[in-house]
Amino acid sequence: MGIKSFQGRRAKETTKKEYNAPILVEDYMSKKLVTFRPDQSILEVMELFAKHHISGGPVLDDNGFLVGIVSEADCMKQISESRYFNQPILDKSVERFMTENVETIPHDISIFDAAALFHKNNRRRLPVMKDGLLVGQISRKDIVVAALKLSGHNWK
Repeated sequence: MGIKSFQGRRAKETTKKEYNAPILVEDYMSKKLVTFRPDQSILEVMELFAKHHISGGPVLDDNGFLVGIVSEADCMKQISESRYFNQPILDKSVERFMTENVETIPHDISIFDAAALFHKNNRRRLPVMKDGLLVGQISRKDIVVAALKLSGHNWK
């Protein structure tokens, strides 16, 4: 009589899959943006900041191309000037106060490279571009959230 195996059936070998967490800017950027027009009044922009609980946003021309960025700091300039000249906040346009030379970031760089850019440039938010078009916006907070999600994994 032959010897029987008492081990039973062996489980199929499973290969350990490496966890590939998304680490690109496009995986963490905000895609639904509040945008502004150059001819919009700065007063209306301030109202939208308060309504949407945001501190800035991209300025797009009629064709949807990025022409600037407007922030609370730009609004502070208007508020300061109106007090200095003892005038109410006038209906001045965004293009007068927006930052025109906007630093942007490509959609397909890693959050680590984005973190380095934020550290180097001391910006709060950067417009995200793909093929010359605005596709989103990434903030310092988005980078922190991404790092927290990846904290338990090996980064490559």
